[in-house]
Amino acid sequence: MILNNKQLNQTFSALADPTRRAMLEQLAQGDATLTELAEHFDLSMPTLSRHLRVLEQAGLVTRTRDGVRRPATLNAAPLRPASAWLDRYARFWNRKIDHLEQLLLDLPPETPDER
Repeated sequence: MILNNKQLNQTFSALADPTRRAMLEQLAQGDATLTELAEHFDLSMPTLSRHLRVLEQAGLVTRTRDGVRRPATLNAAPLRPASAWLDRYARFWNRKIDHLEQLLLDLPPETPDER
């Protein structure tokens, strides 16, 4: 799988902040306006708006207009390449752990004198 480095960088940069991760968790429960999101955070509206903009620029959130409302919607598609990137390293470490486990299983048993 060829990963788009720019998109991957934007995704990980957006996910690096705990407030933005929490915002994504809120949006995973359903669409919300900035005002509705603000109910869950002890931050100013301008600060939350900047966080929301970062999520939009990373493609993790889209905003639409519904009359006067501008609900934000989670777009999880950019998380797929990030997950694939992380999965490669999970497989790497799983192989290492499996190898270590096999080495430990291959050790001769201890005798009472060796303890």
